[in-house]
Amino acid sequence: MSGFDIDNVALLARLRLEGAERERLGKDLETIIRYIDQLDQLDTARVEPTSHVIPIQNVLREDEETRPFASSDYLNMAPSEKRNHYEVPKII
Repeated sequence: MSGFDIDNVALLARLRLEGAERERLGKDLETIIRYIDQLDQLDTARVEPTSHVIPIQNVLREDEETRPFASSDYLNMAPSEKRNHYEVPKII
C-alpha cells in the first residue's frame, strides 16, 4: 500500500499515526489484502450462499389475543379524572 492509502485509511478511521505505527499499519493492511486475494481465488461454485455459518432459527411463541382494558378501567386508576379525561395540575 502506498503512503497515501495508509494516510487516507488513518484519516477515515480518525487515527493519528506516528512513523512506526504507520509502517506497521501498512504491513498489516497488505497482509489482510493478500489474504483476501487468496480467498478470491477459491472455487466456491458449489458452495451454497449462507447468511450464517451455522443453521439458526428464531424461536418465537404464538401471539395470544387478550381482551384490552376498557377506557373506564384506565380512568379509574388515574389519581384524578374529569369528563372522561385524565385531570392533571395546571403547569403554565
